[in-house]
Amino acid sequence: MGKNSMLKGLDAFGKVQSDVKVKTGLGAILTLCSFVLIVTLTVIEFVDYRRITLHPSILVDKSRGEKLVVNMNITFPRVPCYLLSVDIMDISGEHQNDVNHDILKTRISDKGVPVAAPGKRELQGELDRIAKVRGPDYCGSCYGGTPPASGCCNTCEEVRESYVRRGWSFVNPDSIEQCVQEGFSEKLREQATEGCNIAGKVRVNKVIGNFHLSPGRSFQSNAMHVHDLVPYLQGEHHHDFGHVVHRFNFGSEEEHLGTAAAETERLKGSLGIIDPLNGIKAHTEESNYMFQYFLKVVSTRFETLSQQTLQTHQYSVTSYERDLSKGNGATQEAGHSTSHGFAGVPGVFFSYEISPMLVIHRETRQSIAHFLTSTCAIVGGILTVAGIIDSLIYNGRNKLATGAADGQHGLAYTREGKWL
Repeated sequence: MGKNSMLKGLDAFGKVQSDVKVKTGLGAILTLCSFVLIVTLTVIEFVDYRRITLHPSILVDKSRGEKLVVNMNITFPRVPCYLLSVDIMDISGEHQNDVNHDILKTRISDKGVPVAAPGKRELQGELDRIAKVRGPDYCGSCYGGTPPASGCCNTCEEVRESYVRRGWSFVNPDSIEQCVQEGFSEKLREQATEGCNIAGKVRVNKVIGNFHLSPGRSFQSNAMHVHDLVPYLQGEHHHDFGHVVHRFNFGSEEEHLGTAAAETERLKGSLGIIDPLNGIKAHTEESNYMFQYFLKVVSTRFETLSQQTLQTHQYSVTSYERDLSKGNGATQEAGHSTSHGFAGVPGVFFSYEISPMLVIHRETRQSIAHFLTSTCAIVGGILTVAGIIDSLIYNGRNKLATGAADGQHGLAYTREGKWL
Protein backbone atom coordinates (compact mmCIF):
# COMPACT_ATOMS: atom_id res chain seq x y z
CA MET A 1 0.00 0.00 0.00
CA GLY A 2 2.86 2.38 0.78
CA LYS A 3 4.43 1.93 -2.63
CA ASN A 4 1.01 2.25 -4.28
CA SER A 5 0.37 5.52 -2.41
CA MET A 6 3.74 6.86 -3.47
CA LEU A 7 2.98 5.93 -7.07
CA LYS A 8 -0.42 7.62 -6.89
CA GLY A 9 1.32 10.71 -5.60
CA LEU A 10 3.08 11.05 -8.98
CA ASP A 11 -0.23 11.22 -10.84
CA ALA A 12 -0.29 14.58 -12.68
CA PHE A 13 -3.85 14.01 -13.88
CA GLY A 14 -5.98 14.37 -10.76
CA LYS A 15 -9.55 13.14 -11.15
CA VAL A 16 -12.71 15.02 -10.22
CA GLN A 17 -15.94 13.26 -9.32
CA SER A 18 -18.59 13.72 -11.96
CA ASP A 19 -21.19 14.78 -9.39
CA VAL A 20 -19.15 17.88 -8.46
CA LYS A 21 -18.69 19.05 -12.04
CA VAL A 22 -20.68 22.09 -13.08
CA LYS A 23 -21.66 22.36 -16.73
CA THR A 24 -22.73 25.67 -18.19
CA GLY A 25 -24.05 26.97 -21.50
CA LEU A 26 -20.95 29.11 -21.91
CA GLY A 27 -18.77 26.04 -21.48
CA ALA A 28 -20.73 24.27 -24.21
CA ILE A 29 -20.24 27.22 -26.59
CA LEU A 30 -16.51 27.30 -25.84
CA THR A 31 -16.31 23.52 -26.39
CA LEU A 32 -17.95 23.78 -29.82
CA CYS A 33 -15.77 26.71 -30.80
CA SER A 34 -12.67 24.81 -29.65
CA PHE A 35 -13.69 21.74 -31.63
CA VAL A 36 -14.24 23.75 -34.84
CA LEU A 37 -10.95 25.59 -34.38
CA ILE A 38 -9.04 22.36 -33.71
CA VAL A 39 -10.45 20.68 -36.81
CA THR A 40 -9.76 23.74 -38.99
CA LEU A 41 -6.17 24.19 -37.86
CA THR A 42 -5.49 20.44 -38.04
CA VAL A 43 -6.70 20.35 -41.66
CA ILE A 44 -4.53 23.37 -42.49
CA GLU A 45 -1.57 21.69 -40.84
CA PHE A 46 -2.21 18.47 -42.78
CA VAL A 47 -2.36 20.38 -46.08
CA ASP A 48 0.91 22.09 -45.16
CA TYR A 49 2.40 18.71 -44.29
CA ARG A 50 1.46 17.31 -47.72
CA ARG A 51 2.68 20.41 -49.57
CA ILE A 52 5.96 20.05 -51.49
CA THR A 53 8.20 23.11 -51.40
CA LEU A 54 11.35 23.97 -53.36
CA HIS A 55 14.29 25.26 -51.35
CA PRO A 56 16.98 27.04 -53.41
CA SER A 57 20.72 26.99 -52.84
CA ILE A 58 23.67 28.30 -54.85
CA LEU A 59 26.95 26.51 -55.47
CA VAL A 60 29.91 26.94 -57.79
CA ASP A 61 29.26 25.04 -61.02
CA LYS A 62 32.00 22.40 -61.22
CA SER A 63 30.71 20.58 -64.31
CA ARG A 64 33.16 20.05 -67.15
CA GLY A 65 32.85 19.09 -70.79
CA GLU A 66 29.09 19.53 -70.98
CA LYS A 67 27.12 20.62 -74.01
CA LEU A 68 24.32 23.15 -74.04
CA VAL A 69 21.26 22.32 -76.12
CA VAL A 70 19.66 25.40 -77.63
CA ASN A 71 16.01 24.86 -78.55
CA MET A 72 14.55 27.40 -80.92
CA ASN A 73 11.56 28.10 -83.11
CA ILE A 74 11.87 31.38 -85.01
CA THR A 75 9.97 32.73 -88.01
CA PHE A 76 11.47 35.18 -90.53
CA PRO A 77 8.58 36.51 -92.66
CA ARG A 78 10.84 38.06 -95.31
CA VAL A 79 13.90 35.82 -95.59
CA PRO A 80 13.62 32.74 -97.86
CA CYS A 81 14.90 29.46 -96.50
CA TYR A 82 17.58 29.12 -99.17
CA LEU A 83 19.20 32.34 -97.89
CA LEU A 84 19.10 31.44 -94.19
CA SER A 85 22.21 30.00 -92.56
CA VAL A 86 22.88 28.90 -88.96
CA ASP A 87 26.47 29.30 -87.78
CA ILE A 88 28.07 28.64 -84.39
CA MET A 89 31.37 29.86 -82.98
CA ASP A 90 32.81 30.08 -79.48
CA ILE A 91 35.81 31.31 -77.53
CA SER A 92 37.59 27.96 -77.89
CA GLY A 93 37.95 28.61 -81.62
CA GLU A 94 35.38 26.04 -82.73
CA HIS A 95 33.30 26.99 -85.79
CA GLN A 96 30.25 25.24 -87.19
CA ASN A 97 29.08 26.70 -90.48
CA ASP A 98 25.64 26.25 -92.03
CA VAL A 99 24.37 23.81 -89.38
CA ASN A 100 21.61 21.54 -90.71
CA HIS A 101 21.57 18.63 -88.27
CA ASP A 102 18.43 18.62 -86.06
CA ILE A 103 17.27 21.78 -87.84
CA LEU A 104 14.03 21.94 -89.83
CA LYS A 105 13.41 24.80 -92.25
CA THR A 106 9.81 25.32 -93.33
CA ARG A 107 8.95 27.65 -96.20
CA ILE A 108 6.37 30.32 -95.35
CA SER A 109 4.31 32.01 -98.05
CA ASP A 110 3.92 35.80 -98.19
CA LYS A 111 0.54 35.27 -96.50
CA GLY A 112 2.14 33.54 -93.53
CA VAL A 113 0.99 30.02 -94.47
CA PRO A 114 3.45 27.09 -94.50
CA VAL A 115 4.29 25.88 -98.02
CA ALA A 116 3.90 22.14 -98.50
CA ALA A 117 7.15 20.37 -99.31
CA PRO A 118 7.27 18.32 -102.54
CA GLY A 119 6.39 14.67 -102.12
CA LYS A 120 8.80 11.78 -102.46
CA ARG A 121 7.31 10.73 -105.80
CA GLU A 122 7.81 14.22 -107.24
CA LEU A 123 11.39 14.38 -106.01
CA GLN A 124 12.19 10.92 -107.32
CA GLY A 125 10.77 11.83 -110.74
CA GLU A 126 12.96 14.93 -110.87
CA LEU A 127 16.05 12.93 -109.94
CA ASP A 128 15.29 10.27 -112.57
CA ARG A 129 14.85 12.93 -115.23
CA ILE A 130 18.20 14.55 -114.41
CA ALA A 131 19.96 11.15 -114.27
CA LYS A 132 18.72 10.28 -117.79
CA VAL A 133 20.04 13.57 -119.16
CA ARG A 134 23.46 13.24 -117.55
CA GLY A 135 24.18 9.55 -117.97
CA PRO A 136 25.75 7.07 -115.51
CA ASP A 137 29.36 8.29 -115.96
CA TYR A 138 28.63 11.96 -115.53
CA CYS A 139 31.22 14.03 -113.63
CA GLY A 140 30.23 17.66 -113.39
CA SER A 141 32.63 20.56 -113.32
CA CYS A 142 33.06 22.67 -110.20
CA TYR A 143 33.69 25.76 -112.33
CA GLY A 144 36.86 26.77 -110.53
CA GLY A 145 35.56 26.00 -107.06
CA THR A 146 37.33 23.68 -104.64
CA PRO A 147 36.03 20.22 -105.58
CA PRO A 148 34.90 17.65 -103.00
CA ALA A 149 36.76 14.40 -102.32
CA SER A 150 35.13 12.75 -105.35
CA GLY A 151 36.48 15.46 -107.65
CA CYS A 152 33.06 15.99 -109.24
CA CYS A 153 30.28 18.50 -108.65
CA ASN A 154 27.24 16.61 -109.93
CA THR A 155 24.59 18.89 -108.43
CA CYS A 156 24.05 22.62 -108.22
CA GLU A 157 24.38 22.39 -104.43
CA GLU A 158 27.82 20.78 -104.77
CA VAL A 159 28.90 23.60 -107.05
CA ARG A 160 27.68 26.13 -104.46
CA GLU A 161 29.61 24.34 -101.72
CA SER A 162 32.76 24.30 -103.87
CA TYR A 163 32.41 28.06 -104.30
CA VAL A 164 32.04 28.46 -100.55
CA ARG A 165 35.20 26.43 -99.93
CA ARG A 166 37.02 28.65 -102.44
CA GLY A 167 35.62 31.80 -100.83
CA TRP A 168 33.69 32.91 -103.89
CA SER A 169 30.22 34.35 -104.16
CA PHE A 170 27.65 32.25 -105.99
CA VAL A 171 25.82 34.93 -107.97
CA ASN A 172 25.11 33.54 -111.48
CA PRO A 173 23.53 30.08 -111.35
CA ASP A 174 22.32 30.41 -114.97
CA SER A 175 25.89 29.89 -116.13
CA ILE A 176 26.20 26.59 -114.25
CA GLU A 177 25.10 23.51 -116.20
CA GLN A 178 23.95 21.60 -113.13
CA CYS A 179 21.86 24.55 -111.90
CA VAL A 180 20.22 25.02 -115.29
CA GLN A 181 19.29 21.32 -115.47
CA GLU A 182 17.80 21.41 -111.97
CA GLY A 183 15.91 24.65 -112.61
CA PHE A 184 17.71 26.32 -109.72
CA SER A 185 16.98 29.89 -110.81
CA GLU A 186 13.27 29.15 -111.25
CA LYS A 187 13.14 27.71 -107.73
CA LEU A 188 14.82 30.80 -106.32
CA ARG A 189 12.42 33.13 -108.10
CA GLU A 190 9.52 31.05 -106.79
CA GLN A 191 10.78 31.40 -103.21
CA ALA A 192 11.96 35.02 -103.46
CA THR A 193 8.89 36.48 -101.72
CA GLU A 194 8.62 33.73 -99.11
CA GLY A 195 9.66 33.63 -95.48
CA CYS A 196 11.12 30.83 -93.42
CA ASN A 197 10.45 29.15 -90.09
CA ILE A 198 13.49 27.52 -88.54
CA ALA A 199 12.94 25.10 -85.66
CA GLY A 200 15.03 22.49 -83.91
CA LYS A 201 18.02 22.37 -81.63
CA VAL A 202 21.74 23.00 -81.85
CA ARG A 203 24.45 21.79 -79.49
CA VAL A 204 27.07 24.25 -78.35
CA ASN A 205 30.02 24.05 -75.99
CA LYS A 206 29.43 25.31 -72.46
CA VAL A 207 31.76 28.27 -72.94
CA ILE A 208 31.37 31.87 -74.08
CA GLY A 209 30.21 31.92 -77.69
CA ASN A 210 27.52 32.91 -80.12
CA PHE A 211 25.40 31.47 -82.85
CA HIS A 212 23.65 33.49 -85.48
CA LEU A 213 21.11 33.25 -88.23
CA SER A 214 22.31 35.27 -91.17
CA PRO A 215 21.92 35.40 -94.97
CA GLY A 216 24.02 33.49 -97.48
CA ARG A 217 26.59 30.76 -97.12
CA SER A 218 29.43 31.38 -94.67
CA PHE A 219 33.06 30.40 -95.02
CA GLN A 220 36.44 31.00 -93.40
CA SER A 221 38.82 33.32 -95.22
CA ASN A 222 42.15 34.35 -93.67
CA ALA A 223 40.94 33.28 -90.22
CA MET A 224 37.82 35.42 -90.66
CA HIS A 225 34.20 34.35 -90.68
CA VAL A 226 32.73 35.66 -93.95
CA HIS A 227 29.19 35.60 -95.35
CA ASP A 228 28.16 35.74 -98.98
CA LEU A 229 25.70 38.64 -98.84
CA VAL A 230 25.36 39.27 -102.58
CA PRO A 231 22.20 37.12 -103.14
CA TYR A 232 20.58 38.72 -100.09
CA LEU A 233 21.32 42.39 -100.77
CA GLN A 234 21.15 42.44 -104.58
CA GLY A 235 17.99 40.44 -105.17
CA GLU A 236 14.97 41.84 -106.95
CA HIS A 237 12.79 41.54 -103.83
CA HIS A 238 13.11 43.20 -100.45
CA HIS A 239 14.45 41.05 -97.59
CA ASP A 240 14.93 41.92 -93.95
CA PHE A 241 15.52 40.10 -90.68
CA GLY A 242 12.37 41.06 -88.83
CA HIS A 243 11.43 37.98 -86.84
CA VAL A 244 9.13 36.35 -84.31
CA VAL A 245 10.61 34.14 -81.57
CA HIS A 246 8.09 31.44 -80.75
CA ARG A 247 10.41 29.49 -78.48
CA PHE A 248 13.98 29.88 -77.29
CA ASN A 249 15.60 28.18 -74.32
CA PHE A 250 18.68 26.35 -73.12
CA GLY A 251 18.40 22.76 -71.98
CA SER A 252 20.34 19.54 -71.51
CA GLU A 253 20.31 16.23 -73.33
CA GLU A 254 18.55 14.47 -70.43
CA GLU A 255 15.79 17.09 -70.39
CA HIS A 256 14.47 15.96 -73.76
CA LEU A 257 14.37 12.23 -73.08
CA GLY A 258 11.35 10.40 -71.68
CA THR A 259 9.20 12.37 -69.25
CA ALA A 260 12.04 14.59 -68.05
CA ALA A 261 10.97 17.52 -70.24
CA ALA A 262 7.41 17.62 -68.87
CA GLU A 263 8.62 17.32 -65.27
CA THR A 264 11.19 20.08 -65.76
CA GLU A 265 8.60 22.40 -67.28
CA ARG A 266 6.28 21.72 -64.32
CA LEU A 267 8.98 22.58 -61.80
CA LYS A 268 10.04 25.70 -63.70
CA GLY A 269 6.41 26.80 -63.90
CA SER A 270 5.91 26.34 -60.15
CA LEU A 271 8.80 28.76 -59.54
CA GLY A 272 7.68 31.22 -62.20
CA ILE A 273 10.80 30.63 -64.32
CA ILE A 274 10.10 31.76 -67.87
CA ASP A 275 12.10 32.08 -71.08
CA PRO A 276 12.26 35.85 -71.66
CA LEU A 277 12.71 35.61 -75.44
CA ASN A 278 9.51 33.61 -75.99
CA GLY A 279 6.98 35.67 -77.91
CA ILE A 280 9.43 38.44 -78.86
CA LYS A 281 8.59 40.24 -82.13
CA ALA A 282 11.20 42.39 -83.89
CA HIS A 283 10.47 44.48 -86.97
CA THR A 284 12.56 46.45 -89.42
CA GLU A 285 12.21 47.72 -92.96
CA GLU A 286 15.98 47.84 -93.55
CA SER A 287 17.70 44.94 -95.27
CA ASN A 288 21.11 45.81 -93.83
CA TYR A 289 20.04 45.53 -90.21
CA MET A 290 21.38 43.49 -87.30
CA PHE A 291 19.62 42.25 -84.16
CA GLN A 292 21.74 41.18 -81.20
CA TYR A 293 20.69 39.35 -78.03
CA PHE A 294 23.17 39.08 -75.15
CA LEU A 295 22.30 36.23 -72.82
CA LYS A 296 23.57 35.22 -69.39
CA VAL A 297 22.98 31.49 -68.91
CA VAL A 298 22.67 30.01 -65.40
CA SER A 299 22.82 26.25 -64.85
CA THR A 300 19.89 24.96 -62.80
CA ARG A 301 19.30 21.60 -61.15
CA PHE A 302 16.09 20.20 -59.68
CA GLU A 303 16.28 17.42 -57.09
CA THR A 304 12.88 15.79 -56.55
CA LEU A 305 11.54 13.74 -53.64
CA SER A 306 11.71 10.67 -55.87
CA GLN A 307 15.51 11.07 -56.01
CA GLN A 308 15.33 12.25 -59.63
CA THR A 309 17.86 14.86 -60.75
CA LEU A 310 16.87 17.17 -63.62
CA GLN A 311 19.38 19.43 -65.34
CA THR A 312 18.25 22.56 -67.16
CA HIS A 313 19.20 26.21 -67.63
CA GLN A 314 17.62 29.61 -67.25
CA TYR A 315 18.82 32.87 -68.72
CA SER A 316 18.48 36.63 -68.76
CA VAL A 317 18.69 38.70 -71.93
CA THR A 318 19.56 42.18 -73.14
CA SER A 319 18.81 43.19 -76.73
CA TYR A 320 20.49 45.61 -79.11
CA GLU A 321 19.67 46.69 -82.67
CA ARG A 322 21.91 48.32 -85.23
CA ASP A 323 21.37 49.80 -88.68
CA LEU A 324 24.38 48.66 -90.71
CA SER A 325 23.65 50.95 -93.63
CA LYS A 326 25.25 53.79 -91.64
CA GLY A 327 28.58 51.98 -91.52
CA ASN A 328 30.86 51.65 -88.49
CA GLY A 329 32.11 55.23 -88.47
CA ALA A 330 31.43 57.71 -85.71
CA THR A 331 27.90 59.08 -85.54
CA GLN A 332 26.36 61.76 -83.35
CA GLU A 333 23.70 60.45 -80.98
CA ALA A 334 22.18 62.47 -78.14
CA GLY A 335 25.05 64.95 -78.22
CA HIS A 336 27.92 62.45 -78.17
CA SER A 337 29.93 60.50 -80.74
CA THR A 338 29.28 56.76 -81.16
CA SER A 339 31.36 54.37 -83.28
CA HIS A 340 31.50 50.60 -83.76
CA GLY A 341 34.55 48.39 -83.76
CA PHE A 342 33.33 46.08 -86.53
CA ALA A 343 31.19 46.43 -89.61
CA GLY A 344 28.62 43.78 -88.73
CA VAL A 345 26.48 41.41 -90.80
CA PRO A 346 22.70 41.47 -91.28
CA GLY A 347 20.98 38.81 -89.21
CA VAL A 348 20.03 37.76 -85.69
CA PHE A 349 22.90 37.11 -83.29
CA PHE A 350 22.68 35.31 -79.93
CA SER A 351 25.77 35.90 -77.79
CA TYR A 352 25.76 33.81 -74.64
CA GLU A 353 27.91 33.80 -71.53
CA ILE A 354 27.92 31.01 -68.94
CA SER A 355 27.52 31.92 -65.27
CA PRO A 356 29.95 30.17 -62.88
CA MET A 357 27.13 29.55 -60.40
CA LEU A 358 24.80 26.56 -60.15
CA VAL A 359 21.31 27.04 -58.72
CA ILE A 360 19.88 23.95 -57.00
CA HIS A 361 16.19 23.59 -56.12
CA ARG A 362 15.43 20.70 -53.75
CA GLU A 363 11.94 19.39 -53.14
CA THR A 364 11.19 19.04 -49.43
CA ARG A 365 8.20 18.11 -47.30
CA GLN A 366 7.51 18.33 -43.56
CA SER A 367 8.27 15.19 -41.56
CA ILE A 368 5.52 13.17 -39.90
CA ALA A 369 7.07 14.01 -36.51
CA HIS A 370 6.66 17.73 -37.25
CA PHE A 371 3.03 17.18 -38.24
CA LEU A 372 2.22 15.18 -35.08
CA THR A 373 3.98 17.71 -32.86
CA SER A 374 2.09 20.59 -34.44
CA THR A 375 -1.22 18.73 -34.12
CA CYS A 376 -0.65 18.04 -30.42
CA ALA A 377 0.30 21.68 -29.89
CA ILE A 378 -2.90 22.80 -31.61
CA VAL A 379 -5.15 20.50 -29.54
CA GLY A 380 -3.44 21.14 -26.24
CA GLY A 381 -3.07 24.88 -26.76
CA ILE A 382 -6.69 25.47 -27.79
CA LEU A 383 -8.11 23.35 -24.96
CA THR A 384 -5.86 25.06 -22.41
CA VAL A 385 -6.76 28.57 -23.57
CA ALA A 386 -10.47 27.66 -23.76
CA GLY A 387 -10.27 26.24 -20.20
CA ILE A 388 -8.62 29.42 -18.91
CA ILE A 389 -11.26 31.60 -20.58
CA ASP A 390 -14.08 29.43 -19.23
CA SER A 391 -12.59 29.48 -15.72
CA LEU A 392 -12.13 33.25 -15.73
CA ILE A 393 -15.66 33.91 -16.93
CA TYR A 394 -17.22 31.35 -14.58
CA ASN A 395 -15.35 32.59 -11.50
CA GLY A 396 -16.00 36.20 -12.44
CA ARG A 397 -19.73 35.59 -12.76
CA ASN A 398 -19.78 33.76 -9.41
CA LYS A 399 -18.03 36.62 -7.64
CA LEU A 400 -20.39 39.16 -9.18
CA ALA A 401 -23.39 37.06 -8.20
CA THR A 402 -22.06 36.63 -4.62
CA GLY A 403 -21.39 40.36 -4.27
CA ALA A 404 -24.88 41.25 -5.49
CA ALA A 405 -26.46 38.80 -3.05
CA ASP A 406 -24.46 40.23 -0.13
CA GLY A 407 -25.54 43.76 -1.04
CA GLN A 408 -29.22 42.88 -1.16
CA HIS A 409 -28.96 41.12 2.23
CA GLY A 410 -27.33 44.12 3.89
CA LEU A 411 -29.99 46.50 2.52
CA ALA A 412 -32.75 44.31 4.06
CA TYR A 413 -31.20 44.55 7.53
CA THR A 414 -31.09 48.29 7.24
CA ARG A 415 -34.78 48.50 6.45
CA GLU A 416 -35.50 46.54 9.62
CA GLY A 417 -33.55 49.08 11.59
CA LYS A 418 -30.66 46.79 12.50
CA TRP A 419 -27.16 47.98 11.87
CA LEU A 420 -24.71 45.41 10.61
